Amino acid sequence: MTRPTQEVNIIDLGEGDEPLSNTSNNAHFADILDKRLDRRSLLQGSLSAALFGFFGHSLLSSSSALAAGSSRGVASGPQLVGFDAIAAHARDEVTLPAGYRHQVLVPWGEPISGRMPAFDPLTNTGADQEQQMGSHHDGMHFYPIEGQSPYEGSSEDGLLVMNHEYVEPRFMHASARGQSLNRNAVPLFNGQRPADEVLKEMHAHGVSVVRIRKQANGEWQVVADPRNRRITGTTEMQISGPVRGSDLIKTRFSPEGTRTRGTLNNCAHGVTPWNTYLTCEENWAGYFINTATQPREQRRYGVTREGTSRYAWEKADQASDLYQRFNATPHAAQATEDFRNEPNTFGWVVEIDPFNPQSTPIKRTALGRFAHEGVVFQPPVEGQPIVCYSGDDARFEYIYKFVSAQPYHQATAGGHLLDHGTLYVARFNEDGSGEWLPLVFGMGGLSAENGFHSQADVLVNTRLAADFVGATKMDRPEWGAVHPHTGEVYFTLTNNSRRTEDQLHPANPRAANDWGQIIRWREAGTAQATRFEWDLFIMAGPEGDSQFAGAPLNQEQIFNSPDGLWFDRQGRLWIQTDMSESVVNTGKWAEFGNNQMLACDPVNLVLKRFLVGPIGQEITGVCTTPDQKTLFVNVQHPGATTSAAEFAAGQINSHWPSTAAIYPRSGTLVISREDGRIVGS
Repeated sequence: MTRPTQEVNIIDLGEGDEPLSNTSNNAHFADILDKRLDRRSLLQGSLSAALFGFFGHSLLSSSSALAAGSSRGVASGPQLVGFDAIAAHARDEVTLPAGYRHQVLVPWGEPISGRMPAFDPLTNTGADQEQQMGSHHDGMHFYPIEGQSPYEGSSEDGLLVMNHEYVEPRFMHASARGQSLNRNAVPLFNGQRPADEVLKEMHAHGVSVVRIRKQANGEWQVVADPRNRRITGTTEMQISGPVRGSDLIKTRFSPEGTRTRGTLNNCAHGVTPWNTYLTCEENWAGYFINTATQPREQRRYGVTREGTSRYAWEKADQASDLYQRFNATPHAAQATEDFRNEPNTFGWVVEIDPFNPQSTPIKRTALGRFAHEGVVFQPPVEGQPIVCYSGDDARFEYIYKFVSAQPYHQATAGGHLLDHGTLYVARFNEDGSGEWLPLVFGMGGLSAENGFHSQADVLVNTRLAADFVGATKMDRPEWGAVHPHTGEVYFTLTNNSRRTEDQLHPANPRAANDWGQIIRWREAGTAQATRFEWDLFIMAGPEGDSQFAGAPLNQEQIFNSPDGLWFDRQGRLWIQTDMSESVVNTGKWAEFGNNQMLACDPVNLVLKRFLVGPIGQEITGVCTTPDQKTLFVNVQHPGATTSAAEFAAGQINSHWPSTAAIYPRSGTLVISREDGRIVGS
């Protein structure tokens, strides 16, 4: 409701990304490339030879590259990309290649459980939102009802599981109408926030599990099922692994240090070899505030120091620990009497069993604490340890790898494999080799003499441990993908606008890395090896400032800010973009149009634009049914580019997916071919 008689203050902390917090002297990736390459050789067109020839079987061959078109290599396998590329655009619509169609499914607020409250953004309560689809759809996976793996079971009936990164408060509350609000802003009324609005925002975060089924007419629908549920910012969770019981996570809610409430800012995801879902906590630090002297486990992650937290949840007008826990300022004699350690219970990977609605989500601390973008697994090998990778999505942060202590056995595999093992961080050497540096208490100087007192301490302070052992600073490592046939690992490095003139280097001769790139590596031997070889697979950007297969990207291919990344079963690499709302369709970014998705055949060196989304959104989340004839893709935060003045005047620049709706909504695209064949082929 509107509150005309109250003092209204607008709080806007911006995009919510973590502030730059890596002040270590570790080498930048730019510095390493600078040593390896000669700027003159780049300008003479030899970027392909310099960057793409590190693998012994190099996928790229400049002598056989085609001079024109989207395909630039000699075919060495079946052609995986068979559609005609589409053009970039800035229209408020979803565009696909000829012969494709789409349906919008499970938009924000769609009822999925309980009393199934109908969606109404102006009247829905916090309790309603707990039974509806969350906001800002992100990483997701389709779990066939009968299947035991991603490639088995029904392609017409399954559980769609997705996480929800954050919220846009101005589209959620009647009290916001008429206010001059940007997409991250919230109003304070007499210095407080209505508690039910805060609860609604907490419940719009987290994860949704919803059963969907294909109907006789080809459309998909939500199916009522006891497995449909929401995991939110208030759901109780267990803490497992080396940090469980540590003094660093003891709070008034859990004096024993074994439990916490909620998961927040969930971005990309992971799918375990035993068919559970992993949701990853990314830019969580700004949800907390500590105005006192902050310990290192808060400073290094960017916990807010003054003003309010990101959404001012601690300002709720109800005296409840559910809200006040976001104020981590110490105010009691000991940690078990306040919430000074509450931020330490976030920044983890959370495991959820989608098939058991009674199961408690578990935060797996052995995988480290940072801004997890996702978790991607090497294909499991019977009798060998499991191996997975995760990127820390912030400027100048790192790429990590986890190797389980126990071997994988299909008959007994489970979450216990994620509780014990070795967490490594990557160092990229200038000769094209790389090393995985162990983050183990007592090794590599991670000892009491250097400020680390236990393995729990190392993991709570994962970033500091990585700083200490000398990991390589990267340009916002985001999603990863493992080639299903070769085991090669691909990672998106989205961008880094903080790069300065003195960091220019031949691989990216720009005063700021506005465009991003995709890096690739191969482990030296088995997946659990501690050495690897790496190269750069694609340098994103405009036609004159990009590279793929030894030549600039063309108009069918140009993209920037690669984010989402996923291999389908056949080895097709799907690339999704996340240009910032502050720059998309402006200035030098205008030629890229709206955020989009491309399909890449890394063997035959084909890259084509497949999808362009509506205004103000990010394309994210991608998976298929087992038969690969249905592709699911998420459209996150449409209309986010609406200015504060436009919002105050009721002039929203996108109403996707329905022009009849008052506000836009995140939603899932269900994409198929009109001829019923495999998507992308």
